[in-house]
Formats: sequence, C-alpha cells, structure tokens
Amino acid sequence: MEWMYLGMVAFLFLLATFDLWVGVSNDAVNFLNSAIGSRAAKFRTLVCIASVGVFMGCALSNGMMDIARHGIFSPQYFSFHEVMLIYLAVMVTDIVLLDAFNSFGMPTSTTVSMVFELLGASFAFVTFKMAADGLPLGMDDYLNTSKALEVILGIFLSVPIAFVFGALVQYIARIVFTFHINRNLRFKAGLFGGVALTAILYFMLFKGLKDLSFMSADVKAYIHDHIGMLLCGTFVVATVLMQVLHALRVNVFRVVVLCGTFALATAFAGNDLVNFIGVPLAGFSSYCDFSANGAAAGADGYMMTSLLESARTPFVFLIAAGGVMVFSLATSKKARKVVETEVGLSRRNEGDEMFGSSRVARSLVRWAGSVSVVVQRVTPERVVRFVDSRFQVPREAYDDAAAYDMLRASVNLVMASLLIALGTSLKLPLSTTFVTFMVAMGSSLADRAWSRESAVFRITGVLTVIGGWFITAGVAFTACFFVATAMHFGGAVAIVLIVLAGVYSIVHSQRRFARKQREERQEGDVLFAQMLNATDRTDIVPMLKRHMSMSVAEVLEHYADTLRQSTDGLMTEQLRPLRKSLRFLNLQKRVLKDLRRRETICLQRAEPAVAGVQLSTSFHRTHNALRQLLYGLMRIAEPAREHVDNNFCPIEPLCAERYAKLRDALETLLRETADNLRHDRNEQLLALAMRCKELRRECQQQAETLAVDLQTKNMNLGAATLLLHLAQETELLAAELRELIRGELSFKNISSML
Repeated sequence: MEWMYLGMVAFLFLLATFDLWVGVSNDAVNFLNSAIGSRAAKFRTLVCIASVGVFMGCALSNGMMDIARHGIFSPQYFSFHEVMLIYLAVMVTDIVLLDAFNSFGMPTSTTVSMVFELLGASFAFVTFKMAADGLPLGMDDYLNTSKALEVILGIFLSVPIAFVFGALVQYIARIVFTFHINRNLRFKAGLFGGVALTAILYFMLFKGLKDLSFMSADVKAYIHDHIGMLLCGTFVVATVLMQVLHALRVNVFRVVVLCGTFALATAFAGNDLVNFIGVPLAGFSSYCDFSANGAAAGADGYMMTSLLESARTPFVFLIAAGGVMVFSLATSKKARKVVETEVGLSRRNEGDEMFGSSRVARSLVRWAGSVSVVVQRVTPERVVRFVDSRFQVPREAYDDAAAYDMLRASVNLVMASLLIALGTSLKLPLSTTFVTFMVAMGSSLADRAWSRESAVFRITGVLTVIGGWFITAGVAFTACFFVATAMHFGGAVAIVLIVLAGVYSIVHSQRRFARKQREERQEGDVLFAQMLNATDRTDIVPMLKRHMSMSVAEVLEHYADTLRQSTDGLMTEQLRPLRKSLRFLNLQKRVLKDLRRRETICLQRAEPAVAGVQLSTSFHRTHNALRQLLYGLMRIAEPAREHVDNNFCPIEPLCAERYAKLRDALETLLRETADNLRHDRNEQLLALAMRCKELRRECQQQAETLAVDLQTKNMNLGAATLLLHLAQETELLAAELRELIRGELSFKNISSML
C-alpha cells in the first residue's frame, strides 16, 4: 500500500502548484492594489518589484511551515495513515472550495480556508479516535486548542486592528500633509520617508533574519542585542536619503509606495506561502519519515512524532514555489482584474458602485451621521475649521484618473506590511487579504472618500467581503470534516473518488477561467471606464452620447423580450414565464438605477460645465421614460401572473388574437428603436415616434371596443377586464417610448452642437 501514499504525496504537490497559481492570481495581487490605484508606476514595473519581494519572502517563510505540521493538531497521537488522510482532505477541500467560491463570485481567503480545513479534518479524526481507542486523552490532548485559538484570533482580530490603524494613521497623515502633498514639504517629506522605510526594514529584515538558514548564530545575537542602535542608524540614514531625494525633485511618496509594494510582496510570500505548500511539505516529510522508520509498525501503527520538530524546508522547494508565484504574477491576466473591488471601494471619486444598498449599511450611515453631529458640537469651532481645511480636495485631484493619491497609497502599504510582518514574526498566519483590504478601507474612511452619496454602497461592499470571509471559515471546517469522514470510512474507493473529484475541479476551474478570458468586455463598460479616466474632459460628452445609445438600446431589447414572455405566458396559461418576467423586472430596477447614476457622474464631469446643464433635461427625460416603461411592463406582468396563478378563465382566442397585434406592434417598435439608436439613425427614430402615436390610437380604439363588448356581450368579466387593462397599459407604453425617442434625439442634437 506504500504506492498509494506516494500517490497521495504526488497529488498534494500537484494541488500545491495549482494553489500557488490561483492564489497569486487572486490574493497576491493585493500588494499591488495601492500602487495601481495611485498610478505610482507602470504595471510591468510593479510586477518586477513585487517579484523580487516574493522571492525574498519565500526565503523568509521557513518558520511559518510549522503551522501545518503541529500548529493545529498534536501529531504524536496520529498515525501516518491518519495524517496523510488529514492532509489529503485539506488539499482536496481547499481546491474544491476555491473553485466553488469563484463560481459564485464570493471573496475568500487562503489563510482562513487552510486553518479551518486543518481544524475540521483533525476534529473528525479526533472524534473517531476518542470513540474507539478508549484512551484517557481529551480533546485538548489531540488538538492544539491554545495554538488554534491563537491562530484564529490572530486572523479575525486583524480585521478590526487593520481597519483602526489604517484609519488612524491616514487621518494623522492627511492633517499633516493635506491633499496638496507636493507643497510645503520641506523636512516633512524626509521624516515621513525615514519613518516609513525604517518600519519596513525593521519588520521585513530584522524580524525575518532569524529564520534565514545562512545567518550565523553570532550575527543573529548581535542584531538582537543591538536592535535599538540599528533602528536609530537606519532611521537617520533613511531620513537623510529621503531628504536628499526630495531636494533632487524626486517624489518621496512614489519611492515609499514602491518600497511598500516590495515590502508587502515579501510579507505575502513569507506569510501566505504556508497556505499553498505547507500541507504538501508536511505530507512529504511524513512520507519520508515513514519510509525510513515505519515499515515495521505499519501505516496505522506508526505515530508521527517527527512532525513535532520544526520544519527544515529544503531551500529548493522555497525557490521553486517563488518561481511559480512570480511566473503567475507576471503572466496571469486575471491578476489585473482582481484589484477592482478594493480600488473601487476606496477610490476618492464617485463612480460605478459594484455593490448595492443594504439595511445594515443604511443604519450604520445614519448612526455615524448622528455621532458626527455630536462630535462636532462638543469640538471647538476653531478646531473643526482647521481640520476641514486640511481635507479640502483641490480641483486637479478630481481630474486625476488615479483612484487616490500617493500619500494614502503609502499609508496603505506601510501599515499592511507592518501588520503582516508582525504576524509572521509571531508565527501567526495573518491573512494578506484581510489586512490589506481592511487597511485600505480604514484609510479611505479617514480620508473622507466615502461621501454621503456613496457611503451605503461602500459599507455594503465591505460587509459583503467580510461576510464572505466568515462563510469561508464555516464552509471550510464543515466540508473538510465530511471529506475526512468519507475517507476514513470509505477507504481506498472513497479516496480515489475524492481525488478524481479534486482533479475534475481543477480542470473545470481552468476551463471556466479560459472561457472568461475569451469573453470580451461589453463596449458600454469600456466606454464608461474611459469616461471616468478621461484626462481631457471635452471628450466625455461624445463618449456619453455613445454610451447612452448603447445602454438604452440594450434595455429596450430586454423590455421587448419581457413583453412577449409575459403576454405569451398569459395567453398560454403558463405560470413559469410570468414569474420569470417579474423576477427580471424587479432586478431591472437596480440596473436602471445604477445606469442612471453612472451616466450622471459622467455628465457632471463634462467640460465645459455648461454642457452638463444643457444636456441635463433631455438626459433625465430619457431615463424617466425608461423607468416608466419598466413600471408599465410590471403593471402588465403582475395582473397576468395573478390571473394565471389563480386559475381564472382564460382569455378568449379572438380577443387574444386582437391584442396580440398590439403587442407585436409595440415589440417591433421597441426592437427597431434599439437598432436605430445603436446605428445613430435620427430620421428613422423620428418616423418611429410617429408610429408610436399611431399605435396609441389603435390601443384606444381597441379599449373602446372592449368597453362596449363588456356591456353588450356575454363575456367573462375577469378576463375582459384584464384585457382592457392590457390595452390601456400598451397605450401608455407607446407614449413613454415616444417620449424616450424624443429625449434621445434632443440629447443627440444638443451634444452635437457642444
């Protein structure tokens, strides 16, 4: 059976390679967020800097490997067979969990998943052992509960700690430097750079040097005994260097951002590498120990006391892991997209909000507003005026395409580096995702980047991400518990099936990612991003004109589909299409709201400023018509669903045929309007507006005919009343479509003259 364990080790390393690739694509790019958001350098330059940091972090990460060996469970009480099943269950669960969360678009953390998977699998085997062995051992003997609790607290306490320190340091930094960060620097630039570089070097080097294999004991002792003197010397040298660079007109904040990127990349590799290769290396070490010493006792009898020793990871494994991470970072196109969540939630300017509004977020905003009013009342007016003056944003900052300035980027990187490196030095696997995200959120809050217009959306986003982390913990523990249980009771058959499921998950994830890469972004999304990042504001109006035409056309085509779906469902008495139509229309409310908000933000950025005023009336006229079309469709779909759901008498075939002509005419108008908007055919749009007027008259005539028939013919009252309602709503829809066309034509004409 030894061949089976060798296969397990090989599969563990296969999963580790995939974990390294996916982990860098999803998590490691967190250390690039601040540099990308502030546009400190080109992406290629940032990747090169981060790659060097990753290699150094891999060299410093040796001490963290103990978490997988004996940080969660006590290996001396577990046999080789049990340990291998625990590690295999952890890696299979991790890969499936990552694939599932990516499929649902939920945020996750490799650190949280690894720790709770180890805990879940270990707990499963502890339960079996306590029930069967009859040994006088308790849960505390099998599981390293104190260390596990320490690790868990370290992970989750990092959330509020990172948020508070990020907000506090950013608030102080903004009061000192204001938003005019390049003015009146004098000695402030040198001092800030000196403090930042000293902190980075202390936690990156002095705290990490003790784990380097080529460091002698004498050198380590000297550093430990003279740490104060070394820090003072580093501060003096760094301050002088930063002051000289400032005198040479070098942007000190840019230097700090690039150094912080390097530091955070080092911290990531040193702290998170255990999430990817810690478990496979522990499994490999277990296999080597068993092969050398455990043949006589057998896989079920040989206890893994050797895992109590500290890991001595061969340097070649660390370098190989660093190579995979760097290659993934340099080649993965997905890494360029995952920055959008953090940058979007922390940017200074309003834009396309990725999250909606929630009740909790609205309550928090109202509570924070009340607290702010109380604080302002008790604060001296002179202090309030002084603080407000330090947060005045210059006009050029709004025109800058960067999400935030380099001062905030520097604070984000330095604070995240310090916190993660501190966790590494204490052997706590802090989540890079947690720390970098929460520091960025705290600094954006302190920087007043969350306005009253965007606060509820940003808070909803933060709560959604944090909720995803907690879900990760619960799902990881539960799923790994059941996987380990299945392996224990199912034997070799269950192991093979679970391994095959893991392989399928890898292949499925890769295919899905390749498919997403082949899908091109919608032209409307590209235009919107160009409008937000436009440096020449005179280009916004033409792009907004094109964006409106495409977005309105897309909405009208959806409306045409929904109109046909809901009315066909009524005529054929099918409940499913009616329910589907109502679900779509309810979702469309938010789509229209987001669309209007996005385009309003771009309209406000138009140049000259008078352009926004002149275009405002026709702009809102178009969007109001879109909203009224939505409500009209809902007023058709809702009574139709109720009619079919209650199993009322069907619409008579002759009446249904007459109304179908009106429906078909309106559907044709919706689709032709969408097509002409896309191709900018103004004359055809004018003709369609006239046809809308004619359709209104036809609807009025049919409504009058139905009213007469109700009085003179023996018709089912409920069905005839519903059909009369549909005719009247169709008339209103034709009127709103005509109003939309007129608004679009007006917007096009005015924008063409500007």
